[in-house]
Amino acid sequence: MDQNPQFDIKNIKINFNKINFKSLGTIAIAIIIAVILFSSWFTVETNSVGVVLRFGKYVRTAGPGLNFKLPYGIEKVYDVPVQRQLKLEFGFRSEVPGIRTQYSQKGYKEESLMLTGDLNAVVVQWIVQYRIDNPYNYLFKVRNATQTFRDMNEAIMREVVGDRTVDEVLTVGREDVAATATKMLQTMANQYKMGIRVAQVVLQDVTPPEQVKPAFNAVNEAQQEKEQLINQALANYNRAIPKAKGEASRTIQVAKGYAISEINTAEGNADRFNKMFNAYMSAKDVTYQRIYLNAMADILSKAKLVISDGKATTLPILPLNQLLQNRGEK
Repeated sequence: MDQNPQFDIKNIKINFNKINFKSLGTIAIAIIIAVILFSSWFTVETNSVGVVLRFGKYVRTAGPGLNFKLPYGIEKVYDVPVQRQLKLEFGFRSEVPGIRTQYSQKGYKEESLMLTGDLNAVVVQWIVQYRIDNPYNYLFKVRNATQTFRDMNEAIMREVVGDRTVDEVLTVGREDVAATATKMLQTMANQYKMGIRVAQVVLQDVTPPEQVKPAFNAVNEAQQEKEQLINQALANYNRAIPKAKGEASRTIQVAKGYAISEINTAEGNADRFNKMFNAYMSAKDVTYQRIYLNAMADILSKAKLVISDGKATTLPILPLNQLLQNRGEK
């Protein structure tokens, strides 16, 4: 038996009379109709819009749901997620998103290493969140809009950080850095007509480079200790000053009350003396006798009666006789 048969192509004959060309035509027409029907409709997700191009020229924007277009590649559709919030990460990338997101920082340090205004190095990692509010501009006004937007972010963040000191970027100025970057980024996106609406810029982490971290940590600890001492001093001041002011106010009020009391007493005594003097001037004898009797009544009310040998005598209030005698001798 011949194990290597030889086939002669010349001996092969095709009987074209037996082929049903009508059936083949029907099948081809059916395939063409199926292709036309299949390529004439498309669906757009609820958070997106479809930008329709006809021979590469923009013609319309299709909304979410089922839509129709011209077949055979005459019209082409680009899906643009206008309702979805997008984000770009700088200095790191999210590897495993979730509650405890895992990040990778390998190969991304160049875009996060920056120079501050006081010539200090700092590593800034941030996220920008944005939406596409004009799909036509996003697709056709700028070539490779996503990469261009990333380059804009890096340039603006370097400018903002370069206008501030390292202390501002690391501590009190972080919110201002994010707000300023957001505003500048939106302004540049509008100038480029990128069709992007910037939601916010979030500083994920701002740290000094690994080589100088110990020195920065020592400075931060010293600053925190300084702030703590200042706060303690202010607390002591706020306790002592109001207390001293209260005591001073109380002393002043007591002094004012004493002054008013003394003034009223003096005015009362003066008024009583004036009334007595006026009465004396109007009736000298009567007034004199009344004053004398009042004085004697006051003196005698304090005198003590002593009975000795059946005789009642009073103790002398004052040694008047002796005083008068001594006066006469002089």
